[in-house]
Amino acid sequence: MKISRLMLVPIVAALSSFSLPAFAQAFTLTDVAGREIAFDHPVERAILGEGRMLYSLATIETENPFAHVVGWRNDLWTTDQKSYDAYVEKFPKAADLPFLGNLTDGTLQIETVVTLNPDVLLLPIGNKTAADEIKLEDMLSGIGVKIVYIDFREHILAKTVLSLHILGQLFGKEERAQEVADFWQSRMDSIAKVIADNNPERPDVFMYRAAGLVECCGTFGPDNFGLMVELAGGNNLGSDFLPGYTGSINPEQVIASNPDIVVVTGSDWSNLANARSFVSVGPGTVDSADASRVALASLMDAPAFTGVTAVIQGNVHAIWHQFYTSPYQFVAIEEMAKWFHPELFADADADATFKEFYDRFLPIAYEPGAWLSLKADE
Repeated sequence: MKISRLMLVPIVAALSSFSLPAFAQAFTLTDVAGREIAFDHPVERAILGEGRMLYSLATIETENPFAHVVGWRNDLWTTDQKSYDAYVEKFPKAADLPFLGNLTDGTLQIETVVTLNPDVLLLPIGNKTAADEIKLEDMLSGIGVKIVYIDFREHILAKTVLSLHILGQLFGKEERAQEVADFWQSRMDSIAKVIADNNPERPDVFMYRAAGLVECCGTFGPDNFGLMVELAGGNNLGSDFLPGYTGSINPEQVIASNPDIVVVTGSDWSNLANARSFVSVGPGTVDSADASRVALASLMDAPAFTGVTAVIQGNVHAIWHQFYTSPYQFVAIEEMAKWFHPELFADADADATFKEFYDRFLPIAYEPGAWLSLKADE
């Protein structure tokens, strides 16, 4: 996948008498919704309509990912406490940034957006329907606030690289965005080549989304983690039942599908009021691996997994939920490929891959713990 960079908007001859610096940084981008948005200069004040956008923004604005952020949604704090703490420890002023509500549940206060006086409101593409319903673009354009949509969740192959380039354009870091995109592409291509060259038999995989946080059985359709399963050489069972990237199927369908492998997604959801027996995995959670393995085993006692092959044979794993909304998908694919095809990927080391990415592109230190298996030696 190759995404060409947009050229700087040319200065028309009629304005040639003005000094070049006044216009040289103007640019126009096309966001993932296909909207063309013109800017006079790189963004100085931004609101993150989803806090987990930090995963991608931090790869672009490594020196200080909060340098131009004036507000953000609180979902990084509620869904990934470990990462939130690591970033705040490194960049203490981030703790003072105001939290905003969620557009999709009606808690985003437009008055707060206006008060923060941003140049841009960054929103995930999944928010566009809600934004259109309340005519948010019309409301904000009148005060000079532009909406830009990015996507690291709904269409990961089609939109991840594009979204990285959009961030690079917004913050004047296009070369950096290209470096991150190249790394992403090279890792994705490497895994794809092994699968294509060997064409292995694909195990049936059930992805249990946010296990213990939502009722059984949340899962993924043909994109997001569902697509990651396919790219790792598995057959994603959720794709047989769901048209979108996420949804739920009933426990009886899980039993009837009889998966060869079960992979649950987990995170540090301790700040969510409805969190129950979830599996806490993610960077920085390695010290709680024993407790997480107990939680994983408990989840497999649910009726949905009665007598299924994966549980009988112990082919059950947990992986960090936040791979589903970040540019780190290649790490999850590499680890799952090793679970699905241990002989083909005997030399794969997803932990080393993730550490290399952190060392090259992120401002905080890497900590292991982003996955575990029910069998402790896997």
